[in-house]
Amino acid sequence: MSNIQKHTTPNTTVTRDLRQLDEKTGNIYESIVIMGRRANQIAANMKEELHGKLAEFATSNDNLEEVFENREQIEISKHYERLPKPTLVAVEEFLNDKVYFRNPSKEQK
Repeated sequence: MSNIQKHTTPNTTVTRDLRQLDEKTGNIYESIVIMGRRANQIAANMKEELHGKLAEFATSNDNLEEVFENREQIEISKHYERLPKPTLVAVEEFLNDKVYFRNPSKEQK
């Protein structure tokens, strides 16, 4: 199914210690930007994957089979709704050192 499914990320919001978030960068705002960009990447990948799966069921004719196909589309959509939100996955990846990031302005110094 989805790449997100492989994660052990909780589906609910978790209270985080802000000191954990800035340990890797030394700046809480930089950490938040990194996690935000990663969350956008994850969301875009999920959206592309979902649209690809739903496109398999696209038909141009109206018949009884379309009702059955709509049920399958609904099940696929429900599956994606149950997945952890991209922001939760991004935070989890960041805290577990699964996100590569660099700051060119720091590298020039």
